[in-house]
Amino acid sequence: MLQLKIRPELFWDLDKSKLSEYRNQRIIIERVLSLGNIQEFKEIIQFYGMETIRKEIAKAGSLDPKTMEFVLTFLKINQKELLCCTRKQSTPSFWM
Repeated sequence: MLQLKIRPELFWDLDKSKLSEYRNQRIIIERVLSLGNIQEFKEIIQFYGMETIRKEIAKAGSLDPKTMEFVLTFLKINQKELLCCTRKQSTPSFWM
């Protein structure tokens, strides 16, 4: 059960009773950066610290465009450091 002050709606697809701040830190950080509000963002900064947030978000499999811009500008992470930007697609995208 999470002790962080984060809306449980962010984890609609997970069993909230089994979430742990330590075991599931990447998914918590990803969801707060993608869907959270400023209070939730402050909560994870206070709990995890900026270095852990940077390290975990760099390992994210995918980020939406809004979150990607936030990560690049506010967290000052180089695009080359993000796994979601360096991983090659298995099939080419015809829609871009």
